[in-house]
Amino acid sequence: MIIFNQVNKRYPEYQALKQVSFHLKRGEIAFLTGHSGAGKTTLLRLIALIERNTGGQILVSGLNLSRMPTERIPYLRRRIGMTFQDHRLLFNQTVFNNVALPLVVAGYRHQEIRRRVRAALDKVGLLSKEKNYPITLSAGQQQRVGIARAVVNKPPILLADEPTGNLDPSLAKEIMNLFVQFNQVGVTVLIASHAFGLIKSMGHRTLILQQGNLIGDSRPSR
Repeated sequence: MIIFNQVNKRYPEYQALKQVSFHLKRGEIAFLTGHSGAGKTTLLRLIALIERNTGGQILVSGLNLSRMPTERIPYLRRRIGMTFQDHRLLFNQTVFNNVALPLVVAGYRHQEIRRRVRAALDKVGLLSKEKNYPITLSAGQQQRVGIARAVVNKPPILLADEPTGNLDPSLAKEIMNLFVQFNQVGVTVLIASHAFGLIKSMGHRTLILQQGNLIGDSRPSR
């Protein structure tokens, strides 16, 4: 599903990723961890082709991202849901409209948009907030809106960049469990987080980055 083969990413001022290789199988869930600046966000951005690698090979669902023309990138991104630490919500739009945005862009009909948005909001426990504006929601609720938006078009891959960074421990655990639930219905999930204790408690595969190098790939003993 996601294959990194000796992947490099160089910026003008530094090398963000160095010879990174791993394989995330279809339907697998894994955490990507490491201290701030280790390269976690960069790695996720390469998968979504927000940025391009400068060396090595990245395959996503059999597609070679290094060779993908720019005009094909929107089609790739329809297969990938992504959440961000800062939520990136539209604060002048309702919760419903925020979640509906990917479907509107993709040209879905109004009835299908309504059905899918309400189902996604119900899944994250926010159906009663569909007419609210994000500014009226707590940080945890805003993160849930971001998750609903990421999964509303039922992508086979879900990426999350520090989804619990601003949340207290109990809320953080709830958010992580939401990602596990999506994985249980077949979604491939990769979560970047520096919350080492929380990750350990989840008991899933963990990839460890340090200064752009993949230094660990641990799998829990079953």
